[in-house]
Amino acid sequence: MKIIIFGLGNFGMSLALSLTETGNEVIGVDKQMDKVNLIKDKISHAICMDSTNELAYEALPLKDADKIVVAIGENEGAAIITTAIIKKLSNVKIISRALSPIHDTVLEAMGIYSIIHPEQESADRLTKQINFKTTLENYQLDNNYTISEVKSKPEFHGKTLYELNTIDKYHLNLVTIIRKKEKTNLIGKKSIVKETIGLPTPETVIYEDDILVVFGDNKNISIYCEGQD
Repeated sequence: MKIIIFGLGNFGMSLALSLTETGNEVIGVDKQMDKVNLIKDKISHAICMDSTNELAYEALPLKDADKIVVAIGENEGAAIITTAIIKKLSNVKIISRALSPIHDTVLEAMGIYSIIHPEQESADRLTKQINFKTTLENYQLDNNYTISEVKSKPEFHGKTLYELNTIDKYHLNLVTIIRKKEKTNLIGKKSIVKETIGLPTPETVIYEDDILVVFGDNKNISIYCEGQD
């Protein structure tokens, strides 16, 4: 994958090196030249630029990136502005570092739900999560097993779990299904929300937009995700 990391402090640099070691093409961005020089020979590319300057982004391949991580940790304002500019210029998935509860709230208001707190998460753990290319969210249980949200495969659509033999070949346990549902509030306004259906039964039908919450070995989750967008 091609990943751009903004902010090459301790966490951002550790993440950039870890992702590079696991076979990813990483571009590191920081406004301090000394940090860029420190890592430029260890990752694919390192750029010195002020990420709060929208004009500077012309030099970055945002549209070619698979994921972008905003790891800026020294300046909350700069982190928010950087995230906002990326959100404006690209549709790529953004993983953003939050420095405070208010920062969390601002990111959620911007539509950023992949929020990290480096004080609680290691760069190694985030690397494993990023490396599951098409999973939506992950909860790493240990080095071998993960609970992941994955898209339902076309071969599953319209079939009950009883009818499906193919799901067994991935050696994953289906925990539950997250499904879109239309709700109407007190004033009659309709909105689409996501709800879990509870514990699936053999009669449970899998639909096109279903998100499957699965538990299993990391290798098996990766095999399931192969070929998905």
